[in-house]
Amino acid sequence: MARAILCVLDSFGIGGAPDAKKFGDEGANTFLHIAEQCFFGNADKKGIRSGALNLPNMNALGLGAAGLLSSGRLAPNFTKKPIKGVWGVGREISNGKDTPSGHWEMAGVPVPFDWGYFPDSEPSFPKELTEAIIKEAGLPGILGNKHASGTKIIKQLGEEHIKTGKPICYTSADSVFQIAAHEKYFGLKRLYDLCEISFKYTKPLMIGRVIARPFVGENANEFKRTANRKDFAISPPKPTLLDWAKEAGRQTYAIGKIADIFAHQGVSHKILAHGNMQIFDKTLVAMEKAPNGSLIFSNFVDFDSEYGHRRDVIGYANALEEFDKRLPEIYQKMQQNDLLILTADHGNDPTWKGTDHTREQIPILCYAKGIKSKSIGIRLTFSDIGVSIAGWLGLKAGEKGTNFL
Repeated sequence: MARAILCVLDSFGIGGAPDAKKFGDEGANTFLHIAEQCFFGNADKKGIRSGALNLPNMNALGLGAAGLLSSGRLAPNFTKKPIKGVWGVGREISNGKDTPSGHWEMAGVPVPFDWGYFPDSEPSFPKELTEAIIKEAGLPGILGNKHASGTKIIKQLGEEHIKTGKPICYTSADSVFQIAAHEKYFGLKRLYDLCEISFKYTKPLMIGRVIARPFVGENANEFKRTANRKDFAISPPKPTLLDWAKEAGRQTYAIGKIADIFAHQGVSHKILAHGNMQIFDKTLVAMEKAPNGSLIFSNFVDFDSEYGHRRDVIGYANALEEFDKRLPEIYQKMQQNDLLILTADHGNDPTWKGTDHTREQIPILCYAKGIKSKSIGIRLTFSDIGVSIAGWLGLKAGEKGTNFL
């Protein structure tokens, strides 16, 4: 019986979304712009990386060809003739450029509603919302109450937070309500409890997630977020690929933040991991343990959180090259009937204005032993990914999407 390994390179878009203008993202292209910056010598840093973007393994699977198909431009140092693998482009039909929308849709469930968002103003949150949270949680108040970068606002307000006991609440252009608090002085369990209370009040507003952002350190120069992030998310409106697999008696391995994104629905094994390389390690461990018929679903979060949002071209390029170097480790652990799919959930062009996600199409790169290389063209919904995996695993799929394998 076959297995499937679905790896999401969080935010690794390849441009070309036909509705990007509506989102203010016309011309954004995460892959192409990183490759161009590297090629022209603008992403060199001693001891980190230098030269053209070098992703030979993903290039062989069709990354260059998919980028060309998506945007009409071939990234420098990439080929339009893949060596192996099935490759194509995914186009999102959900009305958003956020993490849940991208993941739910690739798992077979496009988002049928519009998410709620908080305005980019100060304060960002409705008074009745913050008052209800403060009252139920017994807080002395909150800090922040605006759009902000998580690392920056912790540095700005962390010392005041420790002094006053007020948690730092902030948002972004995503559908999120984020709460940062010190693990020692505020307490991790107390932060999780606060997020659970907050989720009760943000859910009716259709805010996708409440995210706990714990940190440590004694002053602004030392503050650092920890691996104990936790998301409280709205559940998908219909069964997803994870549910299809679990209900059929298969094992599902959710690695990184996958379980949180799907509100823990359809998950047999939740595997915590922090950082791309640890997530890669845990994916390999899951491949060693997973029985035939299993689904392994991993999200490589650093591309988005550490480099895309921070507009760090050098860091993003280096992270891509580190990931690519390790792909042969997955190949070596693949069994005869295993399927590997590499994809993304949205874009986050590190050369773009602001700090937000970008509305882009995504690469779909597939590999299995003995599979013939071919183009699957532009898929008109991310749901084709989930339906194709379901077909590979012999599962009954949902209503949206078609099998490209």
